[in-house]
Amino acid sequence: MLLEYINHAMKHARYEALPDDGSWYGEIPPCQGVFANAHTETECRKQLAEVLEEWILFRIHRHLPVPKIDGLAIEIREVV
Repeated sequence: MLLEYINHAMKHARYEALPDDGSWYGEIPPCQGVFANAHTETECRKQLAEVLEEWILFRIHRHLPVPKIDGLAIEIREVV
């Protein structure tokens, strides 16, 4: 489920080449605070996926909601 969520989230990524230094900036708007910056678009995509994974795990650890993307939700249930 986590991999499927990440794949869907990455489809919402936006990338742009920055005119100042030619580096690439990427973000995933539905996931506030998930962004990356790298020298190449390929490296930016890789870093963005890593940031997304860490962001999801952090939110789960802190019991924060993870937004639904394309109908996919990550819900953590407490087991007693």
